[in-house]
Amino acid sequence: MTDISSLVRRNIRDLKPYSCARSEFQGEASVFLDANENPLNEPYNRYPDPLQIELKQKIAGLKHVNPTRIMLGAGSDEPIDLIIRIFCEPKVDNIVAISPTYGMYEVCADINNVEYRKSALNDDFTFDAARLLDATDEHTKLIFLCSPNNPTGNILDSNEVRKILTGFRGITVMDEAYVDFSTHPSWLQELDSYPRLTVLQTFSKAWGLASVRCGMAFASEDIIRYLNKVKYPYNINLLTQKFVGEQITFEARKNEWVRMLLYQRELLAKELTQLPVVEHVFPSDANFLLVRVTDANEVYGRLVRKGVIVRNRSNISLCQGCLRITAGTEQENNLLINELKQL
Repeated sequence: MTDISSLVRRNIRDLKPYSCARSEFQGEASVFLDANENPLNEPYNRYPDPLQIELKQKIAGLKHVNPTRIMLGAGSDEPIDLIIRIFCEPKVDNIVAISPTYGMYEVCADINNVEYRKSALNDDFTFDAARLLDATDEHTKLIFLCSPNNPTGNILDSNEVRKILTGFRGITVMDEAYVDFSTHPSWLQELDSYPRLTVLQTFSKAWGLASVRCGMAFASEDIIRYLNKVKYPYNINLLTQKFVGEQITFEARKNEWVRMLLYQRELLAKELTQLPVVEHVFPSDANFLLVRVTDANEVYGRLVRKGVIVRNRSNISLCQGCLRITAGTEQENNLLINELKQL
């Protein structure tokens, strides 16, 4: 087994993290005079728990994962950035990811001045583990996989993923932002089998909390320890911690939303396939559809002028002529279809 610390940048291994007032004292007290806070306007005058222990305990029950294996960030984008900072030496190390996929992996790599290598998916959006591994070298520290993938919508074949997890000696990041919409199991329960695996999930999609900005990273305690070491002390504010903790109690409502959106996705796909402007609707394991149309730029522009906003993905590799369409409410989907019928 690879020692995680051997993959970490030396300056991060040696880093002495900032010690905030709330990390030096944990427990109950009647007087807090340690953090230069305003003593008025409880509870918002106090700094929040830097490790979000109460919220993590609730998430641990929801996800069946030990709370010591959870890091919370401002959406999934924060842990994506932190993982790159922890493991990749700028101008030395590199990252390999499937293509097309979620754009923030490349953006965060560019921000951190780390080489980003793309391994193209097959024409049917499946991926070849051997091809991806061929793109790695001794300086490849991270592989990013997104499943279900964005913008293609498909789940990645588990056998190919396992080839990555067993054949790559660095850190594999599995982004599962859309996993609630898939019938395929999460990789969360395989963390013990693959100690270099990090799984990302979010409250933004199925839970309907995109504006709240709360993402989750699940990994070995060693990886979580480094994530907590480099994150800003109070990265999740009190309002977010409390609100997300309350929303978790409504899991049944979330599940009902998922069933409704999947039903609407299937209706939308059926309607789209009957339109002359639509050439192909790709199968999806997410809450969106990738749709090839006759002229993506023209169709997108016409929809925008009618106040219907979809995502033009025609400039992305393998997605030429494609729009990405999120499954909305029945009314929203009908408005979209009616506008497309006019083209």
